[in-house]
Amino acid sequence: MSAARILFSLNFVLLLLSTFGKKNIMAEEKTALVLIADGSEEMEAVISIDVLRRAGIRAIVGLVGGSAGIATCGKGVKLAGDVSFAEAESLGPFDVVVVPGGMGGSKALAADAGVKKLLADQYAAGRTVAAICAAPAVVLTAAGVGEGKRVTCYPSLESGFGDKYNYIADEKVVVDGNLITSQGPGTAFDFALKVASELVGEEKAKSVAKAMLL
Repeated sequence: MSAARILFSLNFVLLLLSTFGKKNIMAEEKTALVLIADGSEEMEAVISIDVLRRAGIRAIVGLVGGSAGIATCGKGVKLAGDVSFAEAESLGPFDVVVVPGGMGGSKALAADAGVKKLLADQYAAGRTVAAICAAPAVVLTAAGVGEGKRVTCYPSLESGFGDKYNYIADEKVVVDGNLITSQGPGTAFDFALKVASELVGEEKAKSVAKAMLL
């Protein structure tokens, strides 16, 4: 085969990949957006990001607010966002949007109109919304997400649900349709593994848990 023909063949393959490949690959790959802000709970954020990536899910960290691309979490740990929230919006839709807790971070997310719209749209489209600790009672309620559903949150914050949700006190992780909620830092692995299970299957989640000695 001549060099010119080889070059033509390579260019044709590259054209096909640029036209169809990226779209098809993205369609098969599961994606997650993990939202962080100043005051977010660092364990819940990092464990969620780590477990989802171990499960082969493309987890993107979206920073809401912060300073110079950094969120200062509730215990002083600094986390960098992969992208700003505005940039994250342009990368969607995502298979799941994950909202870590932490009261400061939850209040910041609940006060952001863009975050509330993203969560409401995500939920209304039937895609998964997952929130843990303070986030279910503070952020989801502000966005009007999951009203009437079974939910849990950090104990002592359940009053935030009012009478619009069915609070479950004795389950570490509660799944109701496309809504996943959990209680706090100590349930973060259970939470992240459940999210992974919902996206890529129970067997993959179990293999991730086994590799982490859980």
